[in-house]
Amino acid sequence: MENKKTEIDIILPNYNSFEFIDKTIQSVLNQNFTNWRLIIIDDFSNIETRKKIKKYEKLKKIKIYWQKKNRGAAYCRNFAINKSKSKYLAFIDSDDIWGKNKLKLQLEYMKKNNFDFTYTYYETFGIKSKKIIPPIKFHFNSFIKNTSIATSTMMIKRKSAKGIKFTNTAICEDYHFKCKILKKIKFAYCLKKYLTKYRIRKNSLQSNKLKNFFWIWIINYKYNRLTFFENLNSLFNISLNSIKKYGLK
Repeated sequence: MENKKTEIDIILPNYNSFEFIDKTIQSVLNQNFTNWRLIIIDDFSNIETRKKIKKYEKLKKIKIYWQKKNRGAAYCRNFAINKSKSKYLAFIDSDDIWGKNKLKLQLEYMKKNNFDFTYTYYETFGIKSKKIIPPIKFHFNSFIKNTSIATSTMMIKRKSAKGIKFTNTAICEDYHFKCKILKKIKFAYCLKKYLTKYRIRKNSLQSNKLKNFFWIWIINYKYNRLTFFENLNSLFNISLNSIKKYGLK
């Protein structure tokens, strides 16, 4: 199964995503770029969800790892990165959907410009539908004021993630990971195409804005080492940009 010539390893953590996981996996299988491997880390899902994804074990391009207890998304992503052999890493959440040319266009964009970290435009769907246009470039100081890099739009060179892990926080572990990558490589660049559909659910972790902001505050203070006023400025600007993206509700 391990293929050192695989160009992109796709990291998919899954926990009880029974309703959506088939469409997510199918959007990967539908890619018109084919030199990829999908690494699924099932985080001790319920029996129904495990049965649903088990049928994909027979596919050579998919490797599934079954956790014996629930560890959280950060652990699952770190586990998958450690298993990766590819030059590039892409990430997709278990309820999001890629357009069929997502990998092809993004990889071409990275190679043409020799970028280490890229992301794309995306569309939200579910309880809220909107087209999201992030800034064309991020560095650390701009990202902590506008967190518009959706994880399912990211592609990075694996060497850029060497020594960097997702932090095991209750939520926002991907926010800190992006901060650490940006501190290391300085810039991330946007491919100006809508290539990902980002699902917003009523009960999703990200829909709880106050909880989300609380954990960003903790990460900024504990890990990013922001001063009190820098942290206030970060949260104020993130709040403004969140309202611009999604509205007040």
